[in-house]
Amino acid sequence: MGQEIPSSRFTDQDFAEFSHRLEAETRLLAQWFNEDVFGSCKTLAGLELEACLLTRSGDPAPQNQTFMEGFEDPLVVPELATFNLELNSQVRPLEGDVFSRMARELAALWGRCGSRARELDLQMAMIGILPTLQQSALSLANMSPLNRYRALNEQIFRLRNGSPIRLDIEGCEALHLVHEDVMLESAATSFQLHLQVDAPQAAAIYNLSKIVSAPMVAVSANSPYLFGRDLWDETRIPLFEQAISVGASDLTKRVSFGIRYVYESLMENFTANLLRYPVLLPLLMDEPVERLSHLRLHNGTIWRWNRPLIGFDTAGKPHLRIEHRVVPAGPSIADSVANAALYFGLVIGLLEREEKPVESLKFSRARNNFYAAARLGLDAEVSWFEQERVPLDQLLTQQLLPIARAGLARLGVDAQEIDHWLGIIGQRVVARQTGAVWQRAWVARHGHDFQGLVQDYLMHQESGRAVHDWPV
Repeated sequence: MGQEIPSSRFTDQDFAEFSHRLEAETRLLAQWFNEDVFGSCKTLAGLELEACLLTRSGDPAPQNQTFMEGFEDPLVVPELATFNLELNSQVRPLEGDVFSRMARELAALWGRCGSRARELDLQMAMIGILPTLQQSALSLANMSPLNRYRALNEQIFRLRNGSPIRLDIEGCEALHLVHEDVMLESAATSFQLHLQVDAPQAAAIYNLSKIVSAPMVAVSANSPYLFGRDLWDETRIPLFEQAISVGASDLTKRVSFGIRYVYESLMENFTANLLRYPVLLPLLMDEPVERLSHLRLHNGTIWRWNRPLIGFDTAGKPHLRIEHRVVPAGPSIADSVANAALYFGLVIGLLEREEKPVESLKFSRARNNFYAAARLGLDAEVSWFEQERVPLDQLLTQQLLPIARAGLARLGVDAQEIDHWLGIIGQRVVARQTGAVWQRAWVARHGHDFQGLVQDYLMHQESGRAVHDWPV
């Protein structure tokens, strides 16, 4: 979905030809899996951070086009809403002082973006859902002027037969509303983690990514408020799932945790893409079948919380990546990089430790864990392998942090790096202060002054301190 398209209008012939090419590319990909074309590679990682442009008073500022006119950096691109941007990192091997290098790169890019924002009398925020955001700001007037976004809106509502989006979230409070376009999606901003893996391990790491989604979303939660209502610790999860709702069941939902683990390979996801998901954007590309251009575009319109990706290196050799999408943006660069360290360490650590994790933890339990953790954060209790019910904060401190440490050590990450970045997670859990907890504590003390909340949040964010160390 990152690529621009020449038009938002499509014909029946476009859909038919796209489907034909998608079938051919899916057959070719299956052949590659059977012939082990992907081979082995170093374990590589990358990051995507979605951010908000704000006015000085802390409201969304729909000016990403003006921002981009004076900012030339291929690592920064406009997002769906004109008040959102996406910042990308370089891809790095998971070894040595990788997380410190990630933090320095992200801080430097964030600093350049902040300087550009200040030239426009604006400011930048990394936060799962902006507390000052109003439903009225989520209109087509604030959609970035890109054909792919207009086409996405048109095709979603074609599949919905024109019926509006219904949002129903029950949390600490309740929110029920209808919306006439896909712009609700842009209320949710994420920190997406990319892991390039060897083909023989890809299925196992993909399944483990689902398993660790519960502790990851709980410990990183940063989205309690939407349109003035206190909902889930990570309200992004139900919001995004409902904002692009076109499926009547889990088999066809475009945003979901999925319906099962994979059994043998990631090819099962791409077969499901072909068989279960209607084409949204039938852009016909003049590319050889070996580029899998139509398969990759179609995959980009299915937003699994853990999404398999096909990429190519500079020599044209294909590789497999897993995109872990459950983590929200923010609260700080330190918190974001610590979240990345935890995820990468956990999936590699569990890969070494658990011989048959999908047999020990049924998929239904992993899925229930995920939604409980998104709703309740560190207060959730989850099922974990041989343990029927365990408090998530206890699970993190007693079991998961040591596993993540072992996983990062296995990758060749420096011991000092491991201590520092996983130490941030440990302190957050001990303090029991995620971004969601801090926001609620601020409101409990100061009241429902969401502009004041955002201003204090930004002050602490720019201090560079991790959220466990933020005063209320």
